[in-house]
Amino acid sequence: MSRSGHAASSGHGAHHGAVATLAKRIFKGIYGEGESLVLPEVMAELDVSQTVLREAIKVLTTKGLLGADKERGTYVRPREDWNLLDTDVLRWKLAAGVSSDFFADVLELRRSIEPAAAALAAERRTDEDLAALDAALSAMAASGNDPVLLVRADASFHTAMLIASNNRFYAQMHRVIVPVLVQRDRAVLDEYGAFDRPHAIHAAVVEAVRNRDVDGAYMAMLELLDVSAREHP
Repeated sequence: MSRSGHAASSGHGAHHGAVATLAKRIFKGIYGEGESLVLPEVMAELDVSQTVLREAIKVLTTKGLLGADKERGTYVRPREDWNLLDTDVLRWKLAAGVSSDFFADVLELRRSIEPAAAALAAERRTDEDLAALDAALSAMAASGNDPVLLVRADASFHTAMLIASNNRFYAQMHRVIVPVLVQRDRAVLDEYGAFDRPHAIHAAVVEAVRNRDVDGAYMAMLELLDVSAREHP
């Protein structure tokens, strides 16, 4: 059965194009969970060499999207094996399109991480951390009616807060949280054309961090997430 879409033309670009195209097809369900890939057919559809396809399959195998055995050959692994914490996998997932329940899952993740990160930031923040948070607030305040600048400032704020926790694992979570946040913000803009002005509630979190108010920072960040969820479901 023919499936439309082609990878990039040749060489390095062909490899990356094949990886991205295969990943997109998996996330869109064109290749379903457990389905075996007919490699000659895939190679023809993507218009790539056997070597390029083999290397693309290796990449997606390491990311948990594909597997191989003697009976099925190369096949799509179950969803629970897909490594959504991998930045490449997450990028491919977002590019393929996400549903409201995906954003809801990420919100649950954020509620378990960001308030705790803000509390740690209140305890451990440095002058450099405060400067990064203040810069994000200033960018937010100066964004005016420019939604692109506001999305960028919001991403900078949440990145800076996770880094200010001075916990190496929380700091890395911006690689997962921020791309989804940006995607959600863009979806809100596409639907509503604007944001509510978010500066004050973000500033409340920073003020608690500045004052080393651990409990206040935790609750302020939780409130920020709850307000965001109510206003942009």
